[in-house]
Amino acid sequence: MTARAVAYWTTTAFVALALISGGYGELTRQWGTLETVTILGYPPYFLTIIGVWKVAGGIALLVPRFSLVKEWAYAGIVFNMTGAFVSHAAVGDYGAGAFHLVTTGSIALLAVASYLLRPGSRVVAVRRARLAGAEVPA
Repeated sequence: MTARAVAYWTTTAFVALALISGGYGELTRQWGTLETVTILGYPPYFLTIIGVWKVAGGIALLVPRFSLVKEWAYAGIVFNMTGAFVSHAAVGDYGAGAFHLVTTGSIALLAVASYLLRPGSRVVAVRRARLAGAEVPA
């Protein structure tokens, strides 16, 4: 296994674990989730929406093939984490050493790294299909 492959699987596994565990925590209203969403000014049902999509995105990163689904998952992860980062910054949620800012920012950066480290065959297949105007292969 090459260093690039190790880096890809390390970043991907960490992002997937963070998403699946975070989504599970939101879906089951684990300690801190309801308080956090309240501090940010979002309604409690927002936890269910975000939780479902986080779990789905984490699974999508780990399931073989489905290149287009993975691209959408990466986009959703970056949108979610940068949105969470900005939400925490906007309300001044800097407690505990800016934990939420560091966590959401780090996960967003790791998702970008994972995306950029994807195996070349996946990237080439998606680009070729797009250039040909065809549907992207799974």
